Amino acid sequence: MAITLAKGQGLTLEKSQNNLSLVTIGLGWDIAEQKKGLLGGLFGGQPAEYDLDVVAFLCDASGKVRDVGRDASGKPTLKNSDVIYFNNLKHRTGDIWLTGDNRTGAGDGDDEQIVVKLNNLSSEFHKIAFIVQIYEGAKNNQHFGQVQNAFIRAVDASGKEMVRFDLSGKGQYEQQRSLLFAELVRENSEWKFNAVGSSSASDNFVEWLKQYL
Repeated sequence: MAITLAKGQGLTLEKSQNNLSLVTIGLGWDIAEQKKGLLGGLFGGQPAEYDLDVVAFLCDASGKVRDVGRDASGKPTLKNSDVIYFNNLKHRTGDIWLTGDNRTGAGDGDDEQIVVKLNNLSSEFHKIAFIVQIYEGAKNNQHFGQVQNAFIRAVDASGKEMVRFDLSGKGQYEQQRSLLFAELVRENSEWKFNAVGSSSASDNFVEWLKQYL
């Protein structure tokens, strides 16, 4: 049975007990049904879909993202970079990738997944930070206070769920549109999964990226 963490807790993913050759970081969520008044029900259009995106930052020993895929003029492009997101699905090493972009959160299980070969990941990378944003959340007046049953979990190569962090959207996440959900941190020959849950009103993961440069 997976160990469920609370905010601020961590768990070492021991190689002796887990197959870390292929680890899936799965994100899931549901959207709370929005109440409508009589007129809203008669004349209101369909609400915008909640498009939650999971993003991974590959960080060095100092906790920084070193490669942001700059163009010839030195401007960051994020293409072929150490940032894995919907426009850069797979890292150049082939050791970490995003499986796709779910724009609704419909259905059971993981809505988005990032897969990483932890045993193969270059020693230059000491931390992977996982950010979750609501795409165009400000424009659509969407926030994590309206999200239910959000979770992030780590599943090993055998399909065993090792650890999960469940996040309630109520209260502290009102008007918050992005989260530093969790981190994987290299500790000698092991990896530790840390449940973070820090939030921001910004709906753009680039605001988080600035803290890692």
